[in-house]
Amino acid sequence: MTFSLVVRDGDRFGMAASSSSPAVFARVSHLRTGVGAASSQNITDPTLGTALLERLAEHGDAERALSQVTGAAEHIDYRQLTVLGRTGPGFAFSGAHTLGKHASATADGAVAAGNMLSGEHIPGVLLDAYTAATGELEERLITAMRAAVAAGGEEGPVYSAGLAVVADVDWRVTDLRVDWADDPVDRLAELVGVWLPQRDDYVRRGLDPATAPSYGVPGDQ
Repeated sequence: MTFSLVVRDGDRFGMAASSSSPAVFARVSHLRTGVGAASSQNITDPTLGTALLERLAEHGDAERALSQVTGAAEHIDYRQLTVLGRTGPGFAFSGAHTLGKHASATADGAVAAGNMLSGEHIPGVLLDAYTAATGELEERLITAMRAAVAAGGEEGPVYSAGLAVVADVDWRVTDLRVDWADDPVDRLAELVGVWLPQRDDYVRRGLDPATAPSYGVPGDQ
């Protein structure tokens, strides 16, 4: 019911995902500044994403983190996980009860995975489109998601999508979601277009509000 892409871009980590279920990105996305990123999907247990990041924070080895979490978690046959650390490739796990057609693809600095897919080619489409894309990290993630939808995406329609990026501060510098729409990836792309011109100013507002520009009404966040 979900396909996702997790990437590393220098010191930044980004993730995008789409699903047939509402508000999925709130449950599947896990990113931590300076540590890495992970997804916990299929029949989702959000605590597994947190566990992957905790293991990464301890030793920085994504493959080892995945092995530790899958080796200890209950009901692991129902989970699909991805994880990416500060160096090296991403890693993926799909349990025996992962739904429908499912697959994953990994590369240095990236990992994609999905379940209930139209075909096993979709994770590869995500990686290829992201690699070929240009622009800001958020724009490249959107390009990859649009390519996956165009290539067939999920077995059925998708209704939710989300995108997040962590950089050099201890919060998500981008955190956007479309929780229920007929065209969630296109709607998400519109949100990215609205957000990107303001993104860095909102970081400055967090760090030094006296000198940062303001948007919207007085007192907005």
